Amino acid sequence: MAPTPSGFLHLGNAYNFILNWLAARHTPGARLLLRMDDLDAERKRPEYVQDVFDTLRWLGLDWDEGPRSAEDFEQNWSQHRRLPLYEITLDRLRMGGHLFACAKSRRDLAPFAGDYLPQFREQNLPLDAPDVAWRIKTPLPRVPGLPPDFVVRRRDGVPAYQIASLTDDLHFGVTHVIRGADLAESTAAQQFLAECLGRTEFSRIYFLHHPLLLNSDGSKLSKSAGAAALKTRREQGQSPEEVFQAVARWLDVGAADTARGLLQKIQFSFHGGNP
Repeated sequence: MAPTPSGFLHLGNAYNFILNWLAARHTPGARLLLRMDDLDAERKRPEYVQDVFDTLRWLGLDWDEGPRSAEDFEQNWSQHRRLPLYEITLDRLRMGGHLFACAKSRRDLAPFAGDYLPQFREQNLPLDAPDVAWRIKTPLPRVPGLPPDFVVRRRDGVPAYQIASLTDDLHFGVTHVIRGADLAESTAAQQFLAECLGRTEFSRIYFLHHPLLLNSDGSKLSKSAGAAALKTRREQGQSPEEVFQAVARWLDVGAADTARGLLQKIQFSFHGGNP
């Protein structure tokens, strides 16, 4: 479970937590890791960190590895404490000749609708120049599903999400990742980084991308866009039963209104009960 503490969690986050919990508890010997992606200091707030723990406890979901409280997270588990590991990953990519420096801003790239043209590689800037991002050279012709020449170190020197996520998965020995379909490109980016680094063990991680929950207008639920927060349900005294009932309908395993009840339905289904 790898939430980003950049807003109060919504129903889509709860679905993802529940799917990961079910997969781990259904698999003998599996251990469930709670990891928060908190490198984006500008968007992180203490109340968002606390909301992760409040949400998991409201849902009745336990985990085996990771922080037990907001204080434990800040003291022992924040990604800022693993910055040396991310720097090692970046140094290896640099030594392998995979990177180039880019001074183009979002405004510069706006006319290209988010695309990054191959000729932008030819800026001929040193990687140690001030106020440049580091990008990785991706294959030409382009590979479908792989973002072109994506950022691995931001202009402020902070390792990008793809670097931190890849490094963390390797560091913690992750074997299975269940994430939303909107992160399929991120998965491809991380797999490409692992190939550049020669980390063949990353290719053995099993990735599952589940469909997203959408707003009534078809748009993606988003913390930043003010989607209805689970915090509001808790403050109104609501129980999580409706959440589990909705997940049970989504998975088509019969009625269930708790985490354990849902797990029993799935185990029964796998042993020849429901179709």
